[in-house]
Amino acid sequence: MSTNRRSFIKQAAGIGSLALFGKKAHASRLQVSPDQFGVLVDITRCVGCRSCEQACNEINEDLPRKSPETFKDTSVQEKRRRMDYSAYTVVNRYENRNNPGMPVYAKFQCMHCLYPACESACIVGAFERQANGAVIYDAWKCIGCRYCMAACPFQVPAYEFSNVLTPQVRKCTFCFETRLTQGGMPACVQSCPMEVMTFGKRNSLIKIARERIKKYPARYVNHIYGENEVGGTTWMYISSVPFQDIDLPHLGYHPAPGYTEPIQHAIFKWFLPPAAVFAGLGGIWWYLKNKKSDE
Repeated sequence: MSTNRRSFIKQAAGIGSLALFGKKAHASRLQVSPDQFGVLVDITRCVGCRSCEQACNEINEDLPRKSPETFKDTSVQEKRRRMDYSAYTVVNRYENRNNPGMPVYAKFQCMHCLYPACESACIVGAFERQANGAVIYDAWKCIGCRYCMAACPFQVPAYEFSNVLTPQVRKCTFCFETRLTQGGMPACVQSCPMEVMTFGKRNSLIKIARERIKKYPARYVNHIYGENEVGGTTWMYISSVPFQDIDLPHLGYHPAPGYTEPIQHAIFKWFLPPAAVFAGLGGIWWYLKNKKSDE
């Protein structure tokens, strides 16, 4: 019973925080700069070498250090992996339904959505999308609510549960500070020996993708994943197999924040003022305290 009460109090406190820290809507169609950067990932070229994983580990000093030999071990691809606090990108191996015996490899990282659900869900503004396409995180603002993890349609943000004192939410930064702001490209893109990834202006990448699909219709699925999914993403994919086969979820074209923000902002508009919220929380505490003394 005490556990249920504790959960109830935490939920009530969360509602109070929403009332205090509510933000303006992000789900409306924003004016995305045509000059923003992006990455086109061509699944047909990937051989699963994990060079991108190594490059990511080397450039991000906040990640646990791993030896180069670690990334030569491809046995880790025998099971599905996802990004966590120790790895901002992973390469997975999948069965190829079109050509059995010839596996398909796919690299995953934060998609850096044009309309980030993590940014919309964060009640303190710890996530912020930059004009160049990067969605970055400010640990100083984070209160550890992990709403971003629940909101992300790609299940990207990871929490440092093992870090007791100063846990943070971890995800790919698009090499924002180390490369992008200095005129460079993400380390994973530059490190790829097979040129799986193409870095450039997003609009130009869409044209490149369409040209490849048109030139080799038998090689590619006639779709650019990320061009319009959840309003569009900075990272986009073209593939020889259905995208669901490589764990890219089937999503609509409506920006993800649009599904939750109408509810949030209705609450912000009609909910009680913060003073009343605190009064309500005080009443909850008084009720539970007296109920406990009666037991």
